[in-house]
Amino acid sequence: MEEREMRLMKGNEAIAEAAIRAGVDAFYGYPITPQTEVMEYLMETDATARTGMAVLQAESEVSAINMVYGGASTGHRVMTSSSSPGISLMSEGISFIAGAELPCLLINVSRGGPGLGTIQPSQADYFQTVKGGGHGDYKLLTLAPSSVQELADFISLGFDLAFKYRNPTMILADGALGQMMEKIYLPEPRPRMTEYPDWATNGTPEGKDRRFITSLNLLPQEHELVNIRLQKKYREMEKNEVRYEMIQCDDAEYVIVAFGIIARIAQKSIELARAKGHKIGLFRPITLYPFPYVQIRELSDNSRIKGFMSVELSAGQMIEDIRLAVEGRKPVGFFGRLGGMVPTPEEIENALYDYFNIK
Repeated sequence: MEEREMRLMKGNEAIAEAAIRAGVDAFYGYPITPQTEVMEYLMETDATARTGMAVLQAESEVSAINMVYGGASTGHRVMTSSSSPGISLMSEGISFIAGAELPCLLINVSRGGPGLGTIQPSQADYFQTVKGGGHGDYKLLTLAPSSVQELADFISLGFDLAFKYRNPTMILADGALGQMMEKIYLPEPRPRMTEYPDWATNGTPEGKDRRFITSLNLLPQEHELVNIRLQKKYREMEKNEVRYEMIQCDDAEYVIVAFGIIARIAQKSIELARAKGHKIGLFRPITLYPFPYVQIRELSDNSRIKGFMSVELSAGQMIEDIRLAVEGRKPVGFFGRLGGMVPTPEEIENALYDYFNIK
């Protein structure tokens, strides 16, 4: 077995290189800080010459997401990346893609808001992503990486999940992960697709039925059936695709719940706390949708656990899902930084002590 290639890479560059190696057919995007290097890398390294991948800067985020819609309808692997305000502009198109049941990969290297906000990292796009940023009852499979390695690894995984369920997958990262550099092992190259799903609109052979993809259903009784089918699919995702990590929860009395870059920082916080004799654990959701409700609920049933604390780069969004999971069995505290500010491990540690009155 050959050793995987190792490189020191910025997060955005790792996304782009992993996309090339995942056999992506097309990338459509528009520059916005802090993720612009994704498209720049694809162009500078000439992804088209390397694999035949199409790379196009659209005239806007609205154009880019509709190009993704068109490309996805042909059964190819297509993707886009943007940052918070850009994803907002794409929301209508994302809803159309979900309603048409098309697979694609969306990446949000999120920044502080609301409004134009700042170019610094944030996790305040949680609601936008997992509660449906566009209109209608739809869900995005959502992966939350906490390292540059996971950013790269989740590209192929994201496409696999998207095609498995005929549904858009979102990788929800943040400005820190997009800009930081880490040593990573690059994924093995995958060939571009040569066979396409039977639903794809890539030409109708003679004697075959015409293929038609839309999210428009004017008859309410028909559109209700579409929505029922979608909801059944989402229940399958919730049953089969929950991913999470538990660190030092076996003997923990208090559990920090955090995702993405904050989970990395919180891991240091629990090391500091344990050095002082406090039994603190970390629960890291890797899928934000489907959210690990069952696993957090099971932790809350443990008599040893005295409380949970949600730590986020927001005013408190994921905490609502933690409270739904805990169902009032244990207290759930919150600590967050806003506007692109990133807490230190000591700040998180002290916030836990203050909330639960730990001496």
